[in-house]
Amino acid sequence: MKRISKIGLRASAILFSSALVVACSNEQDPGLEYAPDMYHSVPLDPYSQVKENKFNPGGMNMRQPAVGTVARGKMGYNSYLSKDDAETAGVELTNPLAVSSVNLEEGKVLYTRFCAPCHGEQGDGQGLVGQKFKGVPSYTAGRVATLPAGHIYHVIENGRGRMMPHGSQVDPTERWKIVMYVQQLQKGITDTGAPSDTTGTENGTAAEAANN
Repeated sequence: MKRISKIGLRASAILFSSALVVACSNEQDPGLEYAPDMYHSVPLDPYSQVKENKFNPGGMNMRQPAVGTVARGKMGYNSYLSKDDAETAGVELTNPLAVSSVNLEEGKVLYTRFCAPCHGEQGDGQGLVGQKFKGVPSYTAGRVATLPAGHIYHVIENGRGRMMPHGSQVDPTERWKIVMYVQQLQKGITDTGAPSDTTGTENGTAAEAANN
């Protein structure tokens, strides 16, 4: 009986060792899968590359988008600048939104949410964060008071100096609404019901034509 037990233990050890050797021989092989159809899509899933795709170039399920196409819901995310900096954006970009109290009010809400902690409610650089870290400029002082819409838009999207990018927090339309309100603050105007005559002089149609 003792002998049989020893033989059984040895056999188990050999089987276990063999299983370890086989399992570790191929790091890409997950081993046996229970109901693999639940893990791997039968259609060509772009995010699940199980084997070579014979129908697409390079054997990949996911293909590069056609040149010049825009993904649904992503219109406006590419600014098509000749040079990707704020100065160039200030010359080449114009606000595609018409100046209105509605857009200004929405811009004010977004500004309060994302910008006021540093730049202050009045745009004077005296937000709670601005007071602590100092050096946040006032919108009504010096060069900042004359920055064009495209320049402000680029800084919101990509950041500048100590200001971090906000492109992931606000979409292009929201950025332009913030720009519109910031240009009111540049002139010391916080009232969203009476747009300044010199703020965003371009109307929606003209600006879209310029951007295209």
